[in-house]
Amino acid sequence: MKALKVALIYNAAAATTSESPEDRGSVNDLRTMIRRMARALRSLGHNVEILPLSNDLMAFQRRMHRLQPDAVFNQYDDVVHGALYEMRVAALVRMMGYPMTGSPALALGLSRYKYMASTLLQGAGIPIPPDTHLLERVGDVDRVRWQFPIIVQPSQEHAGIGVERDSVVNSRNALKDRVRRIRSTYNQPALAQRFLPGREFNVGVVGGRRVRVMPLAEVDYSQLPGEIPPIMSYAAKWLEGSIEYKKTSVICPAAVEPELARRISMVSLRAFRAVNGWGYGRVDIRLDEAGEPYVLEVNCNPSLDEAVSLARSALRAGINYPRLLQMILNAALEGMPFDVDMPMLGNAPAKP
Repeated sequence: MKALKVALIYNAAAATTSESPEDRGSVNDLRTMIRRMARALRSLGHNVEILPLSNDLMAFQRRMHRLQPDAVFNQYDDVVHGALYEMRVAALVRMMGYPMTGSPALALGLSRYKYMASTLLQGAGIPIPPDTHLLERVGDVDRVRWQFPIIVQPSQEHAGIGVERDSVVNSRNALKDRVRRIRSTYNQPALAQRFLPGREFNVGVVGGRRVRVMPLAEVDYSQLPGEIPPIMSYAAKWLEGSIEYKKTSVICPAAVEPELARRISMVSLRAFRAVNGWGYGRVDIRLDEAGEPYVLEVNCNPSLDEAVSLARSALRAGINYPRLLQMILNAALEGMPFDVDMPMLGNAPAKP
């Protein structure tokens, strides 16, 4: 295995809202994850330079030009609601001429514009929840004949942001209240979908031209109190002191009949490819009353923290953390089909 010069980039901008010590989605936790990743990559023999990116784009470009990395390990993640800079940073790195881990700018943009991604999947024949609508104004609620319950969330966020206990609604008035709150809090349209009552799965995928589906992980909501809806809210994901966090668990590998596991895996793989995903990702699946799988979300460049999420599923497949990161690097060096290297920002690395 060739030793590489790797630039590990992340968003070093301060969050615009206060973060509680119990919040595992905080900037401090992000920095801890970045250090773990750097250690794992160095254990493989790679020369890793951590490059924070915040408010000085020109300084970032100068550091990149001096370093001339063989690959950029992209961990840039927005910390401002609705910023949508993840796709722009990915585009910038490619315009500088460097191989980059994870999905390209188009896929990152689609995965953040949830309604656009959902309609694309639907057009490709991939099942999404019924009653999927983009609600730009409160009055848009009255233009649809709803079949409740409906789950409503911000249409341009990720990581469970804006998903709360009252995100599952059972009336038109409650739906209007949620749309109004999303508009005022996040300054973006709301995404509404039929709430599916079945089991929920996280499906990890890793690789480039040859993608490997990781063992399925099932979200277990069975210990939640009855008044809390079984959804992966922000609290369930990140707030250690919350009931949602304490009572929601993940079972990996999930106990699934082989035929159902095959269908879930195939739907997930098709969805990942449909949005132009590459390198690694996670597809969230939920079953309806009849046990049919529907795609809730395609998550390009999901969390790579050790022992959780994708890394946990990979470990169940016998892939340890350093090896997982190496597989993601390999996909970056392999390059996407039909991609064209055309550096546009000067001082780009010379062609091999």
